[in-house]
Amino acid sequence: MNDRRRYLARACRLAVTGAMAGWLGGAVQAAAPVRTAITVPGPGNLLFLPITLAAKIGADQAEGLELDIRYVGGGPQAFREMLERNSDFSAGGMPALALQRISGKPVVCIAPTTRVPAYTLVVRNGLKGKVQKIADLAGKVVGVKGHVPGGRSTSQLFTEHVLAIAGVTPDRVNFVSVGQSYDSQHSALASGAVDAIMGDEPFVTRMIKQKVGFVLADYHDLDTTRKLMGGLFLNGCIATREDVIASRPEMVEKMVKTIKRTLVWINTHSALEMVDALALTGADERAALHDVLKLRKNIYSPDGRLSNEQLATVDRFLRATENTPAAQAFSVKSMVDARWAGTTT
Repeated sequence: MNDRRRYLARACRLAVTGAMAGWLGGAVQAAAPVRTAITVPGPGNLLFLPITLAAKIGADQAEGLELDIRYVGGGPQAFREMLERNSDFSAGGMPALALQRISGKPVVCIAPTTRVPAYTLVVRNGLKGKVQKIADLAGKVVGVKGHVPGGRSTSQLFTEHVLAIAGVTPDRVNFVSVGQSYDSQHSALASGAVDAIMGDEPFVTRMIKQKVGFVLADYHDLDTTRKLMGGLFLNGCIATREDVIASRPEMVEKMVKTIKRTLVWINTHSALEMVDALALTGADERAALHDVLKLRKNIYSPDGRLSNEQLATVDRFLRATENTPAAQAFSVKSMVDARWAGTTT
């Protein structure tokens, strides 16, 4: 009889334990995703499209996040918002992020989005026949993305680089900020406030169709990037602060997994599927993005791993554009945490 009672008691304990485990498992699965803010240049430019797309296809929810995407006028502003603790994550150009790190800011790159510069140098239509090559921009006004104290945007750094290759020193060009939305870039070029823009797609494609400007140089092609820069180039990246990694590594891991999931989705879906997923309402915006993605979908990292080739190219780029002892001695690997993204050659 005692054995019988012991058996029944044990059976009851197992049943209760099993029920509790099932309930807890269901509770974990039903737990609300962690809401996290990320500041992003935009909206709508190709460089950071994967972040917008992540929320549209539910990649964030699948990893237990809910992205609160906050658009700003450029990478430096995005980094500043993160550093001022208005967000835990930001997106921007890797060289601009490196300038922040060189100046002592606790920024860390945790994942890539692209592997080429992904810019287009476009000139206003009124200068057709007068500006035929990059050297002809000497003495002109050139629009670049946002600028904040202590940090030039990657679009400005890149523009200075291609001008220098053409024999034009940066002091021979007047740089102005044109923001990082279609409306701001279109307005600057159409009004004649700038003579040229180191612009974003699909904005440039729309401006060309509207006969606002013409393309002087394009920096989306992988082979062209390798010839110009000696290797593929990490421009678009996801960043956070050192204290976020130290205090909430599980959230950083979720963010990286969200970006990686989205980049794999891009790699395995068509340009039309991307446009459909974004649910764009404007016919012109939709058509321009589809036209660009049909040609340029391979600008994105195929799997979200950090490439040593791209990091080495950024190192060379910084040494070519920043003639300071700190920049010359700096290695971008010192500001990269690849534990979640992984690396590739």
